[in-house]
Amino acid sequence: MKPRTFRKTRIATSLSVVLSASTMMPAFAADEVVADENIEVLKVTGIRGSLIKSMDLKRSSNGVVDAINAEDIGKFPDSNLAESLQRITGVSIDRQNGEGSRVSVRGFGADQNLVMLNGRQMPVTTGSRSFDFANIASEAISAVEVEKTSQAKNSTGGIGATINVLTHRPLSSPGLKASFGVKAVDDTSTDEGSITPELSGIYSNTFADGKFGISISASYQERESGNQQAQVGTGWRSFPGIVDQDWGGSNAEWGGVPKDDNQINRPGEGDVYSVPQTTVYRFEEQQRARTNGQLVLQYEPIDSLRATLDYTYMQNDIDTQSHDVSAWFNFVPTQESTWSDGPVSSPLVYSEIYPDGGADLSMAAGDYGTRDESGSIGFNLEWDATDNLFLSLDYHSSEAERSPNNKNGSSSNLSTAAFIRTSAATDFTGDVPVLAVGGGNQVRPEDMRVTGSVFGNARNKSEIEQLQINGTYIFEEAGSIDFGIAATDVNNHSQSVNVQRNDWGGVGAEGDFDPAWFPAGSVQDKFDGSQGDFSDYQGSASIDPQDVIFLWDFEAVRARAAELYGSTAVGDCGNGFCPSTDYASDTDRFTQEESQSAYIQYNYEGDIGDMPFDVHVGVRYEQTDVESKSAVTAYDQATWIAETEIALKSTAADSRVFQTQTGEYDYFLPSFNFNIEVVEDVMLRAAYSETIGRPDYTSIQGGTTVGTLANRGGGSGSTGNPSLLPLESENIDFSAEWYYDNASYVSVGYFRKDVTNFIDNNAINSDIYNIPDPSNGVYVQEAIAAGATTAIEQRQWIYDNYGATDPNVTINPDNGNIEITGNPGDPSVNFVLTSPTNSSESSVIDGWEFAVQHFFGESGFGLQANYTLVNAGDDYDNTNLGRPDSVSRAADAPQNVLTNISDTANIVAMYEDYGFSARLAWNWRDEFLNSTGNDTGANPTYTEEYSQLDFNIGYDIAAVEGLTVFFEGLNITNENTRTHGRSYTEVLNYTQTGARYSLGARYTF
Repeated sequence: MKPRTFRKTRIATSLSVVLSASTMMPAFAADEVVADENIEVLKVTGIRGSLIKSMDLKRSSNGVVDAINAEDIGKFPDSNLAESLQRITGVSIDRQNGEGSRVSVRGFGADQNLVMLNGRQMPVTTGSRSFDFANIASEAISAVEVEKTSQAKNSTGGIGATINVLTHRPLSSPGLKASFGVKAVDDTSTDEGSITPELSGIYSNTFADGKFGISISASYQERESGNQQAQVGTGWRSFPGIVDQDWGGSNAEWGGVPKDDNQINRPGEGDVYSVPQTTVYRFEEQQRARTNGQLVLQYEPIDSLRATLDYTYMQNDIDTQSHDVSAWFNFVPTQESTWSDGPVSSPLVYSEIYPDGGADLSMAAGDYGTRDESGSIGFNLEWDATDNLFLSLDYHSSEAERSPNNKNGSSSNLSTAAFIRTSAATDFTGDVPVLAVGGGNQVRPEDMRVTGSVFGNARNKSEIEQLQINGTYIFEEAGSIDFGIAATDVNNHSQSVNVQRNDWGGVGAEGDFDPAWFPAGSVQDKFDGSQGDFSDYQGSASIDPQDVIFLWDFEAVRARAAELYGSTAVGDCGNGFCPSTDYASDTDRFTQEESQSAYIQYNYEGDIGDMPFDVHVGVRYEQTDVESKSAVTAYDQATWIAETEIALKSTAADSRVFQTQTGEYDYFLPSFNFNIEVVEDVMLRAAYSETIGRPDYTSIQGGTTVGTLANRGGGSGSTGNPSLLPLESENIDFSAEWYYDNASYVSVGYFRKDVTNFIDNNAINSDIYNIPDPSNGVYVQEAIAAGATTAIEQRQWIYDNYGATDPNVTINPDNGNIEITGNPGDPSVNFVLTSPTNSSESSVIDGWEFAVQHFFGESGFGLQANYTLVNAGDDYDNTNLGRPDSVSRAADAPQNVLTNISDTANIVAMYEDYGFSARLAWNWRDEFLNSTGNDTGANPTYTEEYSQLDFNIGYDIAAVEGLTVFFEGLNITNENTRTHGRSYTEVLNYTQTGARYSLGARYTF
């Protein structure tokens, strides 16, 4: 087989280098290095052994590389790969329901980091390019390599880094090896779950004098978890200070704040301010069952030829149940609020009074499930054609699919409401927003009526076929050349269909449901974060915090509602209370991305004086074609069905719009890496490269989709752009590394990335369908002139005056609500559409990475610490609302800012000796700008500073060789996450999960 090469240093290199770096491409072959009798062979396992292998791989690499290695077969440092990766300098992670899911590197989000499995690009089903690490178990993983500098031979797509996940290969570790593990997991975030099991095993063996090898691994994990959320779930609406609710003037907008004495410290005309659309308390329970398996067959009939056939399978079933209680703000004139100082003014307390009562207190529930399933079959052939020529071929065909896995669909939300609300107020001064509802704590089960519902089915399928042919030719005394070609074909197919009932004003009557189906729960005691006490409030709304929620029986209420209420929206069950599988009737998108590449790279190793060095220079060519076909629904009618809700409808027999759009691009990408050992054990590195980061798959889908429910401020939607170009980055790296002991080092690095073609998801105002808007139409203006100031008054006035003469003004017989459909002459419904485009601006991201790893002699104690400092140029201007021009004001200037940029730090303390091992790990990430737009327009989202403390403890049972018992804990201090808008008080989401503990045993032989 192709010999592996490691840089000649002045001290012996441990055998762990040879074992851990089997996937690294050499500078050139050197059989004599492997055979050198002076090599000191060390057999070190466990935590220290893992870190030695990772350190040696870093040291012997061609560029700036970090790695994590398994401590033993079947024993990765963390049970979740993302949790392990966050220990690496410059790596931070996104969590979903308390578990690591996606990774960012050096400030670049998950979509701009290429994740590969054994050097192969893998399919994803989320619309992004980021791999979900929650889908893969760690027990079969042997190592993860994070390459931060690029080489011509690296696949493209990773501006932040290229992450290669390596699984076990039997011929790389000859002989019989096996490991079996069992865990009991207690997730404290769940209120209803119990202790759940995890089982894993891996078996590896070689036969026929090491010519044939087989490896089988499998794992099964169940997990029950939950979370508690406090949200302004539909976002904040932002305005210039001049905007008000004086519809007789020229500055009124829906959501504007009156200029009256009920506003304490009202924003000035030169300020900007925001108002909340809702306040929601949401409680989720989730059950997950994850199954992984891999079979690897290897055959080496002669020393120069090795064939590998592998199959990998992953399945992740997630079922979710949710309950929430919420109050929508209707932006009535009777507002009483207290405001913070400008220039970004936010409500400390926002309140509305409903003098006539009858506003809704909503309590919704959901019960839905999805299945992520993927399979990959691959074949690899490595051939040492001559003493100087080494060739490899790798092919894989992989597919992944996310599909509904619940009779209620992949998403469902059924809403009930009690129409008893006399006021609503929220105190935003604490971590957790505090909602107070007039009459809310006196609500009875008998008050509840069914309102609207959405049962959705979505399925996404991704297929990848990839062929890579690589080679190395070694010149005698003149270095080597790496070369290769590759072809990658990615097909993504997404389909969705919703069954949506828009009866948000309620159907049926009070008492339609058995009160026993509505057991009461509490709200306020579920949150640990700080809460306001309305001490800043001077209004007349109730300030009694909402503490009653009905955790009602979803299936009982759904079934009874299906018996009682008709619906024009019909699912597979024949009524409106179930999902549909008629995917051909709604959104259907198919995208094909075909890429071809070729590269050549020259490698040379030598000495400058007594300083060993190596240099790698190359160029890669990438050519990509994109074709997107889409069928999306278009709408031609809008009906004002409740105070704030406007339902969109298509009256055409076939309302879908069909499109085919294309895009293409090609690039030459040079790279240069230089490494030199200037003094003993001190490495200096310098690198330059040009890289690209492709847009996510959702952005290159064609067609425009909008939500079927708008409000008086308009609707929202998105449109794709298959002609998007990838991000382009010119990268410079410098690094200094001092390996002062066989398990210790310190390093410092500087990186700079000049990035162009940033993809902006701009929010634009559009009247795309030219649908008459009844909530802002001629009749509404007449009602305002007649003295009707609230939506309730306006709707009643319109019905009283036009209900008998205009067929577009009616009473819905199913729920008794007034429904008003737009007429010609009404202004068009405005849609805020997010549309991805390439920015003409460029940005510079630069930063420093500091890392140290130290073991205190033979004491067993060790320490890892790292810090990454990232600078991304201009900050987001929170006073810039991103509004288009109008009669009274010029358009706001576009903002060229970067998202997901933040400093990160890690500290890991460890001990290992006498069969006992322990590790305590602290991870921190500073606040960062998460996004610059949402459904309410160009409004920012900031993710606040977060830190987490984890530990694991293990003990080897001396009486049974190979048996280890262990205890693990994640997030043991019960940290929570929080996001906010233009100011801290503009909370968007506060999520509370909890600690997770595992007790288990592992037997290895």
